[in-house]
Amino acid sequence: MIDHSLYKEATIQNRYITDDMLHGCFAALPAETIQEIGKSVRNTPIRAFKLGTGKKRILMWSQMHGNESTTTKAVWDMTNFLRSNDVLAKAILENCTIMVIPMLNPDGAKAYTRVNANAVDLNRDAKELTQPESIALRKVFDDFKPDYCFNLHGQRTLFSAGRAEKPATVSFLSPSSNAEREITQTRATAMKLIAAMNAMLQKLIPGQVGRYDDGFNDNCVGDSFQMLGVPTVLFEAGHYPKDYERERTREYIFLALVEALKTITNDTVGAYRTGDYFNIPANGKQFYDVLVKNPQVINPKLTEGNTIGIRFKEVLENSAVRFKPEIIDIGPLEGFFGHQTFECADSKDFDLVSTHKEVLNLILHAED
Repeated sequence: MIDHSLYKEATIQNRYITDDMLHGCFAALPAETIQEIGKSVRNTPIRAFKLGTGKKRILMWSQMHGNESTTTKAVWDMTNFLRSNDVLAKAILENCTIMVIPMLNPDGAKAYTRVNANAVDLNRDAKELTQPESIALRKVFDDFKPDYCFNLHGQRTLFSAGRAEKPATVSFLSPSSNAEREITQTRATAMKLIAAMNAMLQKLIPGQVGRYDDGFNDNCVGDSFQMLGVPTVLFEAGHYPKDYERERTREYIFLALVEALKTITNDTVGAYRTGDYFNIPANGKQFYDVLVKNPQVINPKLTEGNTIGIRFKEVLENSAVRFKPEIIDIGPLEGFFGHQTFECADSKDFDLVSTHKEVLNLILHAED
C-alpha cells in the first residue's frame, strides 16, 4: 500500500482551502503544464494543469462546491505522488494524460459556500451554462476529450454506509444518463472502476464505503457528461471518526484516485462487474454528530425517553471553520447513531469545554 504521508501536501490542511493557498502548489509545477481555463464571477483565474503523456485521458475537477475541500487536498497529494520516482507513478504518466482543475469555484471557496458568487450551484448548471465557471469546465471537456471524468465532492457527516453504524467515509456514484437509470455501456464502465476502488478501500475502511443516490438530473454535470458518452465517477469525501478536518478522509480519497488511475493504466476495468458496484450499500442518513440520551436529567422540561439529535453547522470564522452545534431532532430516534453519544446522568457527564459546553447550553434551553 502506498504510504500517503510521503506525498501529503504540507501547505494545505484542514477544511478552509482557498485559491490563495494553492499558489505554492502551482509554483512547484512546470509552467508549461499550467493553463488558465477561465475566470470566476469575481475575476479570479481558474487554473488547470496536465500530468502525463499517455493516450488514456482523464479529466478531474474539485471544489465545484466551494465548501467541499477534502478532494482538493487529495488531488495535490496525488500530484505529488505522480511526480515522484515511484514505478507505478511513472507507469501512470506513460499511459495517461490527466487534466486537473483543483478549484473550479474559487469565489465559493473563499466565502466557504456551496454556490458561486452569483449564488448558483455549479452542479445544477450543466444545461444552461449560465456561469463563467460552468462554461470553463465545459470548454475543457470539449477540448480535452476525456476518456474518463472524475467529479470530486464532499458530503456531510449525516451519511452512513447503508443503515449500519458505519459512516460513509467515502462514497461513489456512477451517475445516471437517463430518467430510467439504465445501465448503459458508459455507465457500466464507471461502475466497474468504482468497484475496483471499493475492493481496495474495503481492506482499509471495511464497511465505510457508500453508494450515492443515482436519481437522474440532467442539470448535474456528472449526469450530463455520462449522457455524452464519457464514463464519469462521482467521488464524495465523507466522515471518518473524530476527523472533522477530513485529514484521514483525505488519505482514502488519495488512495482511491491512485487506484483508479492504476486500474485504467493496467486495462483491468473489465475484471470487475456491475454487480460489485451494486453490492456497495446505498448511502443512508443515520448519523447525528451528537446524540444525547436521557436529556431530561439535565433539562426537566424534556420528555423522558426522548433523545436529542444534534448536527454541526460549518461556520467560517477568522479564516477557519467552526463546527457549531444545532438541535435537529428530539424524539425516540431509534435506529440512528451519533458520532458522539452521551448517556446523561448529570451535567458532570459533559466535558464543559469547547463544543461540549455549547451542547450543554443547547440542552438546557431545549423544549420538546
